[in-house]
Amino acid sequence: QVQLVESGGGLVQAGGSLRLSCAASGSIFSINAMGWYRQAPGKQRELVEAITSGGSTNYADSVKGRFTISRDNAKNTVYLQMNSLKPEDTAVYYCNADLYLMDYWGKGTLVTVSS
Repeated sequence: QVQLVESGGGLVQAGGSLRLSCAASGSIFSINAMGWYRQAPGKQRELVEAITSGGSTNYADSVKGRFTISRDNAKNTVYLQMNSLKPEDTAVYYCNADLYLMDYWGKGTLVTVSS
């Protein structure tokens, strides 16, 4: 099995920054993509930004220009640099790893942005 360990969540003021990290470990042979999703109470989980092993990215329009995803394939780690945070960004952020045959999810890390 694969385990995803997230870190970096917390409380930040509007306009501030946070950097999330997610490291994958376990029975990893290859990873197609890793990314971040978020879910606010009462709302559906949505894609924030994802990146493939080749560097291709997909992201939500709401975070364009503010969030940047990056990865270290050798370490099986993905990062999310979040700048200019808004209260609307408040959510539980989940790390995802696509291993071609199966998806794995982290337990989530809470990001709270105060107004």
